[in-house]
Amino acid sequence: MTVDESIGVTTEAAQIPKQRGEQLLDSAVRYAEERHWDVFPGTWLEAVEGRERCSCGTDDCPLPGAHAMKPDWATLATGSAVGARRMWSKQPKSSILLPTGRTFDAIEVPEAAGFLALARMERMELTLGPVTCTPDRRMFFFVLPGASAKVPDLIRKLGWAPAALDLATRGEGHYVAAPPTRVGGRGAVQWARRPTPANRWLPDAEELISALAYACGREAAESRARQQ
Repeated sequence: MTVDESIGVTTEAAQIPKQRGEQLLDSAVRYAEERHWDVFPGTWLEAVEGRERCSCGTDDCPLPGAHAMKPDWATLATGSAVGARRMWSKQPKSSILLPTGRTFDAIEVPEAAGFLALARMERMELTLGPVTCTPDRRMFFFVLPGASAKVPDLIRKLGWAPAALDLATRGEGHYVAAPPTRVGGRGAVQWARRPTPANRWLPDAEELISALAYACGREAAESRARQQ
């Protein structure tokens, strides 16, 4: 996937393959410049004794090359394209992390439930924001800020117990990894629905929660059936 395609812009230059460091730098700059998203650099992957490990140095790192470097990561985030270019120029292999709770929150669901919900939302002609898919088979739906406070009550109103669904929100104090960040040897974060001019305005969590909760409930029921 080219950098320009990853954020919904196609240019002639996008046809020229780029080194991974250039892809990360260009993507981080474009997220700040074109989407006005805050970005900050996370850890990266290093080759050590013939294998890749996280720059944090932890042998059993759960998110190798794709997590914050410091507890005060929130102070590093910038919405400036110039600032983003400066940070990734220092360490081009750094993962791209996007703070939630600022310009967007993210609703996290299992991949199977996420694609089921996407199909249903498309049939309903709902307005969708960007959606990422991670190598850990999780999907993140970008929605307007404030979802973290609303979602539990919205789920209860639909007749579900929030704890019974594999559905979570990320708001203030959290972040998500953005494409083309790679998570260890598992693969890269990808766009299931790319950012484009058409989805610049994000949906409210209330618009998507019914389809997401239904899909998660169905996935949970099928999982229980498989275990019996």
